[in-house]
Amino acid sequence: MTTDPTNQAPASPAAPPAAAPAAAPTGAPPQEIGMTLGEVRNLANAIRAEVAKAIVGQDAMIDQLLVALVSQGHVLLEGAPGTAKTFLAQAFSTALGLDFGRIQFTPDLLPGDILGSNLFNFQTSEFTLTRGPIFCELLLADEINRTPPKTQAALLEAMQERRVTLDGETHQLPPRFMVVATQNPIENQGVYPLPEAQLDRFLFKLLVQYPSEAEETRIVANYGARQGPQRPADLGVTAVANADMLAAASAALDHVTVADEITQYVVRLVRATREHSELAVGASPRAAVMLANAARARAALEGRAYAIPDDVKALAVPVLRHRLTLSPAAEIEGRDVEALVAELIEATEAPR
Repeated sequence: MTTDPTNQAPASPAAPPAAAPAAAPTGAPPQEIGMTLGEVRNLANAIRAEVAKAIVGQDAMIDQLLVALVSQGHVLLEGAPGTAKTFLAQAFSTALGLDFGRIQFTPDLLPGDILGSNLFNFQTSEFTLTRGPIFCELLLADEINRTPPKTQAALLEAMQERRVTLDGETHQLPPRFMVVATQNPIENQGVYPLPEAQLDRFLFKLLVQYPSEAEETRIVANYGARQGPQRPADLGVTAVANADMLAAASAALDHVTVADEITQYVVRLVRATREHSELAVGASPRAAVMLANAARARAALEGRAYAIPDDVKALAVPVLRHRLTLSPAAEIEGRDVEALVAELIEATEAPR
């Protein structure tokens, strides 16, 4: 399948694929794993190869999911029904070997259906916590904008602090907790816009477009003769990573340098969104922090020990598009946020 051209990152030299180390046996004690940047790149290549067994195209989308993973960010996927948003998240989780949870958001969903609740046990005369599906390592929030904002807000604390509070008691989520949410375009019927505070907690908003004719032909050839629901495991997708390896990959970002010039470039770009006459709301300081972290992650995935301006340019649109609001005049003129961000990238001087 294809992606929005603004999601495309500049091509980088391909590294020879290398199999990732085998996952630790279930129940085995956690092991200290250290990774070089070259090993991070090889692990990313192994994950890409596994996901490609189930997903046709969407290479840039998979790359940005990997950036979000190692920089510990969350991702919002938007696209029309039937463009494999859910299947992409399932294949990605299977390749990572993480504990996977899924919530199908509906208009009648309540916060307790996500977080869980304390239920009274008549045998013990005590309240017992019944954990909701949010207690996992990778959560698929499917069609998140089909539930009202009150229920959507149940994810705010989990996404920001990786914990939930029930009846005044705090419960920790896994340290690598990640949300991959899907939503239908806001113009569709029966959807609720996500609150700005929640949108700002997503590192990326990625747009899933219809595939090209050649890619759609491959999709029909691969799946047209199959009966019943498709699962990534049925297509040969297996785990090539585990939680310890992913933690080591994130820790390797400490070895990636972000020069002062790159930091200043990020700040200038984000601040320019607040001064643009066609934008009613610009990006927050959190957006600048996330963009810098994502640039570090992209450098690490390419095996580089330093971020470059192209890292920032490649990620600016997916980081900023959901944080900006057009002015009424710009909306009347039919302007779009992606084009404005591209203009700001062109107008903001990058370090050499």
